[in-house]
Amino acid sequence: MFDLTLILLAAGSSTRFELDVKKQWLRVGHQPLWQFVADRFEKTGYFEKIIVTSSLEDINFMKNYSDYTFVEGGNTRQDSLRNSLDKVDTKYVLVSDIARSCISKEFLEKIILHKGNSDSIVPYLKVNDTVVYEDKTIDRDKVKRVQTPQLSLSSALRDALKTDEEYTDESSAIVANGGSREFILGEADAHKITHLKDLKELSCLSAPSIDTLSGTGFDVHAFDEKGDMYLGGIKIDSDYGFKAHSDGDVAIHALIDALLGAAGMGDIGMMFPDNDDMYKGIDSKELLKKVVTKLYSFGFVIVNVDLTIAAQKPRIGSYKLSMRKALSAILNIDSSRVNIKATTTEKLGFIGRGEGVGVIANANLKYFDWTKI
Repeated sequence: MFDLTLILLAAGSSTRFELDVKKQWLRVGHQPLWQFVADRFEKTGYFEKIIVTSSLEDINFMKNYSDYTFVEGGNTRQDSLRNSLDKVDTKYVLVSDIARSCISKEFLEKIILHKGNSDSIVPYLKVNDTVVYEDKTIDRDKVKRVQTPQLSLSSALRDALKTDEEYTDESSAIVANGGSREFILGEADAHKITHLKDLKELSCLSAPSIDTLSGTGFDVHAFDEKGDMYLGGIKIDSDYGFKAHSDGDVAIHALIDALLGAAGMGDIGMMFPDNDDMYKGIDSKELLKKVVTKLYSFGFVIVNVDLTIAAQKPRIGSYKLSMRKALSAILNIDSSRVNIKATTTEKLGFIGRGEGVGVIANANLKYFDWTKI
């Protein structure tokens, strides 16, 4: 074996990416970018373990996709590295970013062949343009554009990161700590995704799948003589409300479950537990906004939703258009793609007896198509 662990950094917030979707959640076929990159590395057979760093809000969803070792990242790249190194038990570690998505096997082999020559093996690119620093032209042959991945002696990297000083790459920390560094010529095609235009530079990335992802939600709430009634994001003229931990908007609750189901993100109880006082009496529209934000950040786009409200009372026919408009504004889709249906249960069951309301919701999603930007 190569006595080597891969740390794949994927905990960033993509603040320079200019989109609602995080770059790690762009899809290549059905795969999010972070998984696509991790799988490419795994197929080389060089690594005993692959560690993927993730933000706290992403980590549980990432675990649904693969069995890699996931580590919660920190506020900085260096914090994420420290957290990950606690899981490294091999002599060597290779650190890469998911933003450098198309590393070739040949490039990786070249780095690994230098393993053991130095505390850190660093690929770089030459600079072909004139370089001016503080109004002085300097020798461009002495300037290096440093790349990742970088291969390090695990113990050397751990020691180097025992500092509050921040470094933009591993080798700089190691050298500052008295360690050694060897430069090898890098690969121009190992382009890094920083801005939208960078996606066009990466030939290994294929378009997202055009499949439609469907989900269903169902919820019921009993009536309560106290409080106001909210349904589909609209206040209903009624002498009673719903028994619920939140405001009881059963239509939005079913819709949230449908959206989460289509995305494979669990259910409303997992995201907003009904034993958490944070959500006591909360406006369900605020919960829906949080879900929509998360869906878009994870690379989904909402296509349409369809709700069936089963109620013997109250009569909601006059509210349906207002519901469509209220929900479409939150979902970021046209109101024509929000359908609201109302029915009774012909006086059968608890709904027919006028004891509560039930709602079935369906939602369709697709992946954000980054090839069309």
